[in-house]
Formats: sequence, structure tokens, C-alpha cells
Amino acid sequence: MRISVIMPAFNEAAGIGGVLRRLLESPQFDADMEVVVAANGCTDNTAAVARSFGVHVLEISTPSKAAAMNAADQASKGDVLIYVDADVPVTADVLRQLAATVSQPGVVAAVPRPLVDTSGSTWPVRAYYAMNARLPVFRNRLFGRGIIALSAEGRSRFDRIPEITADDMFLDAVVGAHEKVEIEAVVRVRAPRRTGDLIRRVARAREGNAEFWRFVRSAPPEYGLPVDPVPGPSSWSWLRHVLLRSPRLLPAAACYVAIIVLAEAKRRSPGWSVRSGWGRQEFPQLRR
Repeated sequence: MRISVIMPAFNEAAGIGGVLRRLLESPQFDADMEVVVAANGCTDNTAAVARSFGVHVLEISTPSKAAAMNAADQASKGDVLIYVDADVPVTADVLRQLAATVSQPGVVAAVPRPLVDTSGSTWPVRAYYAMNARLPVFRNRLFGRGIIALSAEGRSRFDRIPEITADDMFLDAVVGAHEKVEIEAVVRVRAPRRTGDLIRRVARAREGNAEFWRFVRSAPPEYGLPVDPVPGPSSWSWLRHVLLRSPRLLPAAACYVAIIVLAEAKRRSPGWSVRSGWGRQEFPQLRR
């Protein structure tokens, strides 16, 4: 079984070397695993850094994660595709576990368990994730990890990843609930350090969610959507499913709501746009 690791990268020169070193130096990395880095719209030396590790590097002029993933798809030769964000540290062992999982009958996609690292973050950021990580919308879903493994059968369900921000929500939607597996392996998702950075991330993610639903409503027939899309917006899940079950989280809940309100105000402010590059991997803030 050949595994293709597809890594879209936008201005990741500062960190992609560490991610590639961790992956390529894993004892489980072997000749049956290829890495395709798709540097897109970079204004730094991301491509040069990646190329120094001997991996296959594509250079795309447009800063588009979807375009990068599609180009890497075309260049890959694997039986299993594993999409990995360029700022997510992962070992070959975890990728092999994912590949083995999607090779099982009836399994089309697999992800690791996310662990949000807030150790270097401000208190409001830690409070936000204390609530967000407990939302039921993340259960049995593919988004929020920065890593998604897809079988050849799953990849055959669509022609191209659409030009939308929430590519992971798209991949989640084309796979049925009974076809997704979360393995025991853990991937660390780095939280923003500062509250302002978090607000910008949440604004971008919320706009990405809205954009995804606009796409679902108008998707061309060849996409076959929706198979298992995220349910429509619900504003009170944080209260019903988190706070009422854990009243001790009341201070965190107040902070969570404040950040949502500020992010929504930023998203709706004149001149703000989600299309300023495709940003860093994040737990998506679904409107739950």
C-alpha cells in the first residue's frame, strides 16, 4: 500500500522544516510513503526549505489551499491520500495507523484525536477552547485536526476540492457518518497565543462555515453533496451541551460568548475579508 502525504503550505518557511524533519526521521517512514508539498502563493522560501528535505515540491502562484490540494492530488501516486497541514507535527507511525484504518472494509476516512495545546495562550484563549473542545459537533467528524486520511474510494467521490475556505468540512460532507473513524492516536493542535489572534481565527472560521453552506446549496451535481453535512447553525449548543452539564465552566462560557460576539462583529465589519491567504490550521468555530 502506497501512502501519499499531501501538504499544502502558505508562507510556512519558519516551521515546515521541523514538521518535515519529524516526519521523515520517523522510524516508520519508508519508500512506500511519499510527501508532496504544494507551496501556494508564498512570499517566503517555503518551497526551498521543503525541497531541501528531498520531498516532491510543487509551486503554485495563487495563495489557495484548495488549488494546492488539487495540484498535489494530481501529482500523487498513493493508494491512500493523507492531507496534512504544514504546521501540524505528525509522525509516520500515526500516518500508517490512519492508512491502515481506511484500508479496512467500509472505512473511507480517518482522523486522529485532537488535543488543543493552550499552554502558551492567554486566559481568554484557554477559556474559549475549554468550551469549544466540548461541543458535540466535533464528534465523528473529520475537521479540526489538520490531518485527514482518505481512501481511494473516498477520493473518487469528487473531481476537485472546491475553492472554499472550509476544505475539511467539504471532505467531511462527502463521507457518510458510518464511514468515518477517529483513531486513538493524538495530534496536537496549537491554539493562538493572543486573544486578538483567536478572534481573527474565529471570524475567518465562521465565514468559512457560512461559505460552505452557500456552496452546499448551489453545489454542482458532480459533487454529490450533501452525504453527511454538519447540521445547520444552532446558537445554544454551548449552553445546552456544555455549560448546563458542567456549571463550573461559567467563567469560561462568558468568555466564549464574548469572543464569538467580537468575532462575528469583525466578520461583518466593512472591508473585512476571509480571502487574505488561507491562514493557519485551527479548530473551526462552528455556529453551534
